[in-house]
Amino acid sequence: MIKATTYDFDAIVIGSGITGGWAAKELCEKGLKVLVLERGRDMPAGTGYLGEHAPSWKLPFNGKPERKLWEQDYPVQSKLYAFSSQNIQFWNNDRENPYAVDEGTPFEWYRGNVVGGRSLMWGRQTYRWSDEDFKANAKDGHGIPWPVSYEDIAPWYSYVEKFIGVNGKKEGLPQLPDGEFQKPMPWFAIEETIKARLDKNAPDITLTNARTAILTEDLPGRSACHYCGPCENGCSSGSYFSSQSSTLPAATATGNMTLRSNAVVERLEYDKETGKISKVHVIDAKTKQRVTYSARVFFLNASTVGSTQLLLNSACEEFPNGLANHSGTLGHYLMDHFLGIGVAGMYSENQDSYYFGNRPTGLYIPRFRNVQKQDEDTNFIRGYGFQTMISSGNWMGQLNTRGFGAGLKDTLSKIPPTWTFYMGGFGECLPQERNRVFLSKTKKDRFGIPQVAFDFAWSDNEKAMAKDVKSQGERIQKAAGAAYSMAFGDTENLSAPGAGIHEMGTARMGDDPAQSVLNKHNQAHDIPNLFVTDGSFMASSSCVNPSLTYMAFTARACDYAVTQLKAGAI
Repeated sequence: MIKATTYDFDAIVIGSGITGGWAAKELCEKGLKVLVLERGRDMPAGTGYLGEHAPSWKLPFNGKPERKLWEQDYPVQSKLYAFSSQNIQFWNNDRENPYAVDEGTPFEWYRGNVVGGRSLMWGRQTYRWSDEDFKANAKDGHGIPWPVSYEDIAPWYSYVEKFIGVNGKKEGLPQLPDGEFQKPMPWFAIEETIKARLDKNAPDITLTNARTAILTEDLPGRSACHYCGPCENGCSSGSYFSSQSSTLPAATATGNMTLRSNAVVERLEYDKETGKISKVHVIDAKTKQRVTYSARVFFLNASTVGSTQLLLNSACEEFPNGLANHSGTLGHYLMDHFLGIGVAGMYSENQDSYYFGNRPTGLYIPRFRNVQKQDEDTNFIRGYGFQTMISSGNWMGQLNTRGFGAGLKDTLSKIPPTWTFYMGGFGECLPQERNRVFLSKTKKDRFGIPQVAFDFAWSDNEKAMAKDVKSQGERIQKAAGAAYSMAFGDTENLSAPGAGIHEMGTARMGDDPAQSVLNKHNQAHDIPNLFVTDGSFMASSSCVNPSLTYMAFTARACDYAVTQLKAGAI
């Protein structure tokens, strides 16, 4: 065990979400005394999920939106599909904790405000990056080359997957590497029908299980999913992975973790004598009292935007443009995935087949465009995948049918169900210097911290890709035998930046300190005891959900940091 001497803690982790929980677990299990600082309020696992299975009649306004409250306090958060009366306590209050929405360009920043952060409400889609993803920047010249390869990260992907529990099906695709999977979730009969037709009529398309961090087999302290459905309201059985169900309990079990909620980190203090971070300045969200904590090593896991805000606000004489920012790249190269573009198909087959429970995920069509080489008929680089959802029509869609009483009930009961197969594209965003996070010069929050603002625009490459999402989606629905299909989404005005909830970049890693903030171990080039392992470090975005990659890099960085500490290099 590494013993603290003149320090309050061996390590301080800022943030308790997906990566903060992993940093806490790994550092605690390696013997460090760790302080975890979370700006949100305490949230007891399980018992704090007040709306998990709350019926609508126990909720205000029968669970319908409280329009005045949502407009006043949650104008940003309430735009998200996962936001509801059942889980409103999980989310950031936009009135109390605003950002500068009227500066720069529009950006939707979705934030949790509890211990566990967005790991309580995330979509749980869990995919590995491919070798091609890590080589893309070097291959086409957009962004800077990644300083790591798939081979470097593959063992850490396995390490994380085994702990969190990922269900899925191995497909042997180079563009979507297989992982350590639990048994896949079952399919609806209509999905099997669609897959059989695609195998025959569109062999370039793979329809597979969405790889999801939801248990189909028990793990210690967590039970397999029982298909209740409302995952975003919390999961008291721990069936889906969250910091609350998995990593924070593991850290607690070591006896090495101290967790402080309602702890707003204002800035990091740089010691020019040692060339390291010496302490953090913290504001109590309830009392506004200020306190400092010292440590030997610091991990930033406050989310891409939160960590960048903190680094920018920690500017000092040695780093006038933001801490660890000699490269000048801090805040730049912000990325997100575009979504909201796709095709829905209607199917009349398998009407006599229904399903059990509420499967909490759909299927997935991995990237099939520009794989390994540029397709001759594409006018964009890189690619996209489709996330799917199936739904069944029922009598509720016929509420305006004429009639009343027993006759109407009989008529509605005989309406044949129609399946709708939705395919939504998730497209890769190229790294661009002009896309950035910055601090407002005029607006501060209730703690006196400068608010963040955004400047972001989709490139022509993303818009061209979105058009291909529609045309290929229609081809796929036709090959699958849809009786009718309809494209949706505006390919000229893509989804609002931030709506993909996959914001990343802004403190990118690279081999060259003149072009990047972090090295290949997520360690700041300029400050050896500072590590950033949330989405900030990403040098490109791929087209798959990034959370698994964040977790794998976090575990790897913790291993490196402790090795360096023991060697006296930090």
